[in-house]
Amino acid sequence: MRKSVLFGLLSVMVLMSACKSKESAYKQAYEKAKAQENTEQVQVNAPVPVTPVATQTTENYDQTPVRQEQVAVVSLNGSLKAYSVVCGSFGVQANAQGLKDYLIGQGYQAGILKNVEKNMFRVIIGSYDTKADAARARESFKQKYPSRADFQGSWILLNK
Repeated sequence: MRKSVLFGLLSVMVLMSACKSKESAYKQAYEKAKAQENTEQVQVNAPVPVTPVATQTTENYDQTPVRQEQVAVVSLNGSLKAYSVVCGSFGVQANAQGLKDYLIGQGYQAGILKNVEKNMFRVIIGSYDTKADAARARESFKQKYPSRADFQGSWILLNK
């Protein structure tokens, strides 16, 4: 009987010490993970140096390419001048009208011109007397909508 009580007591002590060591191992692992998490948070919250994007501000617009087309005014608020900035070309006038309406809502003097030879409707954001004015307007337009690939392809039209 003594042996069984002694054996039972010894078993209970072994079980208690085994549980305690596992508990402390879990606690150590938890504390280590917490410390690592705190270190990672400090690294994430550290200020990141920001390098400004250099924009090209050349005033030499002589090299700016233009397309020369003979166009007729379909709808335009104002008069058609020598240079226009085209931001969309459509074979269907209704599609051109939709883009024109959008651009007017954005504050542009948008209009629609028609290239009769190619049967294409050109949506413009404005019409300008000089190539330099048109090039500045085109660059400003492209910078305003950097995520719109269709607007990044805008070009300058010289009316024949």
